Amino acid sequence: MQPYSELFKAGELVFAEGDAPSGAYLIESGRIEISTTQLGEPRVLGVLGPGMLLGEMAVLDESTRTATARALTDCRLILIGKDQFAERLAAADPVVRALLMSQLTRYRSALATLTGDTRDAGSAATVEPHEAFALGKIRLESELRAALERKELELRLQPIEEIVSGRIAGYEALVRWTHPERGAVSPAEFIRLAEETSLILPIGDYVLERACDMLVELRKRGFKPLPFIAANLSGRQIDDPTLVERILALLRARDLPPDRLKLEVTESLVMDHARIGELLARCHAVGMPVALDDFGTGYSNLGPLLTLNFDQIKLDASFIRALDRPRGVAMVGVIVGMAHALDCDLIAEGVETREQREVLHRLGCRYAQGWLVGKPLSLEDVLGRH
Repeated sequence: MQPYSELFKAGELVFAEGDAPSGAYLIESGRIEISTTQLGEPRVLGVLGPGMLLGEMAVLDESTRTATARALTDCRLILIGKDQFAERLAAADPVVRALLMSQLTRYRSALATLTGDTRDAGSAATVEPHEAFALGKIRLESELRAALERKELELRLQPIEEIVSGRIAGYEALVRWTHPERGAVSPAEFIRLAEETSLILPIGDYVLERACDMLVELRKRGFKPLPFIAANLSGRQIDDPTLVERILALLRARDLPPDRLKLEVTESLVMDHARIGELLARCHAVGMPVALDDFGTGYSNLGPLLTLNFDQIKLDASFIRALDRPRGVAMVGVIVGMAHALDCDLIAEGVETREQREVLHRLGCRYAQGWLVGKPLSLEDVLGRH
């Protein structure tokens, strides 16, 4: 069994140029000199001290040591095994991993030129599949940023029907992106990419502003009563303490009532009771409704509904698909009753057949959303159907 740490006396060799990498070291105490051979002469590349890593590069790309490490003073080094690096590298974000390996390749090339060992300096590095995937994500993120700046993201409106009256009570705003080369990019792909970065914040602002502009257009065309538009919030948006005030400023600038813009929070976010409770309080203080989205998608916990006063609950489509079975009807009936008891409106998502709609009507569900009611439409199509 290898020791947790090793002691090296002053002048002692830690590893030599050309050695196979057995592991890396974290310098706990002392100083280590890093050197290489340049045109047959030794050259010092640097001196490392406590808290610094030593020998990690050869471990990362599984190559031989490209420099020699020798203790300048008595040193204590903590050994870091190859498997520790492998596990963390495998678990790292693929973009971060690709950037790291790209920088490592450049370092190897520069070092080879410095030492006069040009055997591999001019050779083209091969791109591994995971690196190609990561570089593709980087490229797509840059293209998404450009599309946002050029206002090429489109907002579609999916109608939400009041089941009893058959009228369209509102719409859910869904952002779409048509790539100039790839065509339509799946929202699951580019929204997930945006959520991995701060890009989700400007996209969220864009959606909210466009939704407000669309409400203005609906009002101009004589939509009475003015339908609501629902917009989904990301976790990063909810973290913004100025979010509600900024939304309110958008509405006031357009003379729109706050209850016509509805915010939707996915069920996966409500476990942070305090944060969501603050959002609900701020929204209700200005008359802005908030819906619990994707209810029943795997995070289901009735506890949050005891303390979080949502105005609407959106029932996941998986429950609607189960309406052809007695157990599914019974379960949806229980959820409808719960929503009524909590003074919440229930919106059934994914309604695709008349039979599903009829069952929902019988159970007392107020709203339906899905392809039976209507697919996501452009604003022009919505206006043209009025």
